[in-house]
Amino acid sequence: MDDDQSQTATSGSISIVRAAGVIILFVVAVAILVSVGTRPSVSSTPTTTTPTTAAAGGATTTTVAGGGTTASTTTTTAAHTTTTKAGHKGTTTTTAPPSATTVVVANGTSVNGLAAHYSTVIGAGGWTMKTPIDAATSVPKSAVYYAAGQQQQAGSIATTIGVKPAQVLPITAATPVTGATGVDVVVVIGADLASTTTATT
Repeated sequence: MDDDQSQTATSGSISIVRAAGVIILFVVAVAILVSVGTRPSVSSTPTTTTPTTAAAGGATTTTVAGGGTTASTTTTTAAHTTTTKAGHKGTTTTTAPPSATTVVVANGTSVNGLAAHYSTVIGAGGWTMKTPIDAATSVPKSAVYYAAGQQQQAGSIATTIGVKPAQVLPITAATPVTGATGVDVVVVIGADLASTTTATT
């Protein structure tokens, strides 16, 4: 009889230990699920970069938007550097300052002094200006021509003097200027700008 009571007591204490173990495991599992559920999510949204070109200086400012990740922007104007960080990935882009770009202005009209006038206007943006020249022929529309790798700089110069983006073109054999070899950007002033400019020189 005593043996039956001791076996019942032993199996009862084992059941209590098992129940306590199950409860402890349950509490630990709930704690793990709660901590995983409240962890901030990492979004796989792609980084969006928006460049903006300043009218006079030709420097580019880049802003970054990333979903749920670390984002930063660093901008320097002289020798322009943009640093973009999104999560663990980062890129660095460096653009030369305006003074590294050589520019010549050619007068494509019969109005005297236009090339000199626009050389002064463009030079105020920090570009390295060459002596103004005359175009090989008269042109009705002004245009900004660029050498390889100088499209952004040419676009900035065009904005400064009011030349439309459609008139920013690569330098080719058809460019109406002679003697501009080795120049990064060639600006040809046409009749459209001559009619809106009063040149004093």
